Amino acid sequence: MPEDITYPSLRDRVFDIQTGFEKPFSAGLLTWGVVFFGLWHVATNLVISEPGYWQNCIHFGGFAFLAALSAPISKRLVGSKSCLLIDIIYGVLVAGSAAWIAYVEDDVYARTLSETGKTWQFGVLDWTAGLLLIFAAIELTRRLTGWIIPILIITAMSYILFFGEAMPGAFRAASLPLSDVLFRSMYNDEGMFGIITTISSANIVLFMIFGAFLVKSGASDFVIEFAKIIAGRFRGGAAFVAVIASALTGTISGSAVANTASTGVITIPLMKANGFRPMFAAGVEAAASTGGQIMPPIMGAGAFVMVSYTGIDYGKIVLYSIVPAILYFFSIGFIVRIEAMKRDIGIEKATKIERDKLVSGALNFIVPLGVMTWMLVSGRTPSYAACAAIAILILTSWFTPNKMTPKKISEAFLMGMKTSIMTAVLLVAVGLINNAVTTSGVANSFALMIAQWSQGSLLIAMALIGLASLVLGMGLPVTAAYIVLAILSAPALAGMLADGMIVDQLVQGIKDPVKAAMFALVDSPHSGKVAAGMGIEEARSLVAAMPFELAVVVRPALVDPATMTTFLLTAHLIIFWLSQDSNITPPVCLAAFTAAGIAGSRPMATGVQSWKIAKGLYIVPLIFAYTPIIGGSFFEVVHVGFFSLFGIYALNVLIQNYSEGALKIWIYPLFILGGSLAFWPMETALNGIGAVLVFGSVLLSARNSRPIKN
Repeated sequence: MPEDITYPSLRDRVFDIQTGFEKPFSAGLLTWGVVFFGLWHVATNLVISEPGYWQNCIHFGGFAFLAALSAPISKRLVGSKSCLLIDIIYGVLVAGSAAWIAYVEDDVYARTLSETGKTWQFGVLDWTAGLLLIFAAIELTRRLTGWIIPILIITAMSYILFFGEAMPGAFRAASLPLSDVLFRSMYNDEGMFGIITTISSANIVLFMIFGAFLVKSGASDFVIEFAKIIAGRFRGGAAFVAVIASALTGTISGSAVANTASTGVITIPLMKANGFRPMFAAGVEAAASTGGQIMPPIMGAGAFVMVSYTGIDYGKIVLYSIVPAILYFFSIGFIVRIEAMKRDIGIEKATKIERDKLVSGALNFIVPLGVMTWMLVSGRTPSYAACAAIAILILTSWFTPNKMTPKKISEAFLMGMKTSIMTAVLLVAVGLINNAVTTSGVANSFALMIAQWSQGSLLIAMALIGLASLVLGMGLPVTAAYIVLAILSAPALAGMLADGMIVDQLVQGIKDPVKAAMFALVDSPHSGKVAAGMGIEEARSLVAAMPFELAVVVRPALVDPATMTTFLLTAHLIIFWLSQDSNITPPVCLAAFTAAGIAGSRPMATGVQSWKIAKGLYIVPLIFAYTPIIGGSFFEVVHVGFFSLFGIYALNVLIQNYSEGALKIWIYPLFILGGSLAFWPMETALNGIGAVLVFGSVLLSARNSRPIKN
């Protein structure tokens, strides 16, 4: 062991896959501790019956310690041994506080019940531990993600402590004593160690570990080689390789930036060598990597949050997301094809397929992922499916050259835990915001604001949410932006979707006198026509005039619970897709910036390019809102998916001003009309006419093929 171990050496070695298990002793010991912490997550979700609250507290305590060690309080103190010592002590205190809060839970209830008429009874140690945990959630999140989330947490907690009673109108809220806020933050299901943390401890960490196992087993190499086989011989095939590889890698990485960094170093040079412009190559990689987060069966942390908020099985969410994900990647594929034709990029530079990587990685990718998908769809819990997939992968690896030896297994656990640190700490911290929002009822006020600003227009409401997601995404990770927006706006958006069904019922007339009587409370000249029926514009006006308090009563009465649940899921999926926008939209677009660094292109221009390529992030949510692609029958989903492809292609053509050839002025109206009709919700005749117009326009454009040279 060296006599003098510098701060960076120790900190780096703890999470270094190659050297973490080697000298120095202190780093190696801590590294093995991280591995066993990962094994604990597997054991508590598979074989050990750990109380849920204890599990969540230990989960945060462990990751808080790792966060304190891996992210110094300031970058300027990276070389300070004294700072390292402080971080270690700080991490231990936070972990101990989490254990203490779990230990005294029953005592807190007992003490409070014995003091009738008084607020929650905390001792000195309880106060100290609780306040330290809140401070740690804020401070560690600042270290890992920047200032945005901490500011939101402080604002949210200040709101329920004292700011709320000073707010005007609908945003006014009663102030709570500090003891109530502490109890709700520590012990409520909406607090630090509640539902959101359960998602992290029971699901997300396991999927991160599974992704690490796929990487260590060579499955990521298989993805690249498989993509080459599928698309490498097409015109512009290198870009298609990037699209397919990034889509498949998205099932592994869980991060658009990580996806871009891992596949981009292979695909971007491949695209440039094939003739694509550096900026376009980077844009394709960033857009495709962003799509990896919406690619089933692993859709990032957001999918697990949806399970919690909607009550719909994860397997069903995966099934509902397959066709939309296909539409998104087809959208990117279309623009790749158009660019290849536009720039006369051929197939002469076909890429060599490394068959040893293909063969060795195939079994380790296909079998475990297939087993996991089958389990999810068949109703098994995500945690069980992830654990089973890890076990299957270890077994199958011994039939390949990439055997998962004990050392590789340990390295995979280390990699998985390293990638989980930010998400684990972040989700616990977001629990503080969630608690404040649910306690104060501000979500209802926000929903009312959206309803008022949008004037009942679903399109305007989605535009407002999209703008909010872009602003939040400038400073927040995608998952955090999604959770914040979902808490605030998902109920309002689901309500507006339900209003569409209510409008249809009003047009036909509501014969049930009890249900019809509810509209008598609406100040509208159309209230008296409810039983007899009315025109569609009259119905929309009547629904728009409903007070928010009445709307939340009317909707459950006129829309069955299953349909309302589907609308809630649709709202969450809309917000989830829109929240991905920040990865590829300037001024802050980390995935695009990462790709630009690899390609050597201008970062901001690359961001604009990736934004144009990833337009499916805006198109598909509109399809969610206006068609039955979510929760519809098999025929309806296929119908919408098939004809939407023609509309998406037409939109890409109009943006690129090119199809199979240059566009003459009279072809533009054909594409506009054809694309519009192809998108028209569930009108088979109109959809068919639109598809024919788009296809015919493509053939016509091919007669004027004049490539544009770079």
